[in-house]
Amino acid sequence: MTPKERAERSAAAMWSGDNASKWAGMEIARVDEGLAVLELTVAAHHCNGHGICHGGVTFMLADSAFAFACNSRNQSTVAQHNVISYIAPGHLGDRLTATATELSLTGRSGIYDVKVTNQDGRTIAEFRGMSRAIKGHLFDED
Repeated sequence: MTPKERAERSAAAMWSGDNASKWAGMEIARVDEGLAVLELTVAAHHCNGHGICHGGVTFMLADSAFAFACNSRNQSTVAQHNVISYIAPGHLGDRLTATATELSLTGRSGIYDVKVTNQDGRTIAEFRGMSRAIKGHLFDED
């Protein structure tokens, strides 16, 4: 199995039980080893009292992309620590894209950067996630 095939199978296994990301309206655009791209169109129920995309929704999109990237090797992996910086607001109707990229993987610990942009390429947020591998796998490999 190639690394990309493993990442795709890992993503499919995770997606089948990821009710939160589906509920929020996210879609997986692309996965590969150490990489994931998720998208979300900002709907009215994603907006806060200022009429912009709620920061928690932006964080959730980035966190989900991070999760798919750090689980791409079929090793169960969870978030250990995350931080986000909001750069610009997302607006109703915006198509947000979260691109998670692995920076480092040493032993059981990983570091991932996630950039959230809108349909015009404008940066909405920058997220850094630190992961920790735990026992288990997402699917049985033959």
